[in-house]
Amino acid sequence: MDPGHLSLFTAWENFYVIVGSSAAALTGLQFVVMALVAEARNPGTIQEVNAFGTPTVVHFCAVLLASATLSAPWQRLSNAALALSIFGVAGIIYTLVVIRRARRTSAYKPVLEDWIWHAALPLVAYVVATGAAMALPRNPEPMLFAVAAMSLLLLFVGIHNAWDTVTWVAVKPKKGSEP
Repeated sequence: MDPGHLSLFTAWENFYVIVGSSAAALTGLQFVVMALVAEARNPGTIQEVNAFGTPTVVHFCAVLLASATLSAPWQRLSNAALALSIFGVAGIIYTLVVIRRARRTSAYKPVLEDWIWHAALPLVAYVVATGAAMALPRNPEPMLFAVAAMSLLLLFVGIHNAWDTVTWVAVKPKKGSEP
């Protein structure tokens, strides 16, 4: 790899250590959130977990994967771009699956905020990752900023969605009581 490109990746090392570590820690905390959901007075169904809980873990793991990908000792910029392209396309496909799952839930019907945080923002993040990956070999510096923005977006989406789940469980009325 061109030494200039190598120094670009090195310059991002601390960012990806911080962001990747945060994503890993938050993945563990999401397991605590799911334990709270399981203990809820009126727990949801597997449909809701698949549509709203699992994607949060996936987004945290995606941030961890992006951090590891861009911290790897690539010999060629095009190899890093290929890995990032696969990552982005997989994220787009997964988000489309999540949208289908959210539409099919029966115990909870998503509202606008849910569609924004569980569908639109993750889709934007994965589209940005895919686009940045395609442009990375030609224009690495700004594309690394785009990938960083995508990573932070997914991290914040995961934090919001985990918090949303906890607050929903906390205020959800007991089964058979008035809302």
